[in-house]
Amino acid sequence: MIRAYTIASGKGGTGKTTVTANLGTALAQHGRETCIIDMDIGMANLGLVLGLAETPVTLHEVLAGEALIRDAMYEGPYGLKVVPSGLSLRGFQNADPELLKDVMCDLTDRCDFLLLDAPAGIGTDAVVPLTVADEVLLVVNPEISSLVDALKIKILTETIGGAVGGAILNRVTLEETDMNRRKIEKTLGVSIIDTIPEDANIRRAAAARTPVVVRSPGSEASKAFRRIAASLAGFPVEEEPQEVQEGFVERLARALFRREP
Repeated sequence: MIRAYTIASGKGGTGKTTVTANLGTALAQHGRETCIIDMDIGMANLGLVLGLAETPVTLHEVLAGEALIRDAMYEGPYGLKVVPSGLSLRGFQNADPELLKDVMCDLTDRCDFLLLDAPAGIGTDAVVPLTVADEVLLVVNPEISSLVDALKIKILTETIGGAVGGAILNRVTLEETDMNRRKIEKTLGVSIIDTIPEDANIRRAAAARTPVVVRSPGSEASKAFRRIAASLAGFPVEEEPQEVQEGFVERLARALFRREP
């Protein structure tokens, strides 16, 4: 049975899309059939993070009733299925977020895990992903503005009948702040699943349009992403990925941006 998680944060700039891309890749590395969807139909960038430059069919067309989800599905690292959103204003205007439930039904027999990269804010396109997932995972930075916005999303999620499964504390540094783990958990009323350190390897990977778990698998950030993936999927934390680096065939296939049949 498919397990769906919405990755949300309330505000932009928390690293939510990076978390989605790397968690999805980490799950795929362990042989889990995984699909990630860019639900930010207004300010899409998940495809860009993964190097998908040419995507003629996107979630825009699917949510406009002009294409099937399989037509907008592209292959990422380790067989990760990626559904990017489009960049055109026309596509944004025609997309109906309410059709997401139908899209998820079509994915039931295609993957084990579904990660929805939710947009910031509380508009319709942001609210729908909070209602359709099994659990919402909050991405929080150790700063007051991020914490307050994450709390708003938690309250909204519970108000509309959704469930918050926990929080991911992202971009953590050694600098002493008032926003420590205990205070964040107390404020949000949920447990922190894990912390992801501020890591220069993430910026380098972003510049290369490659997940850090692929480009720098030994980095502290990559280790954190794999721990979180292990927590979600229930495999041992110490389990190593099936492959440390992509081979030539995998890199070539991804470079060609193969669409799923």
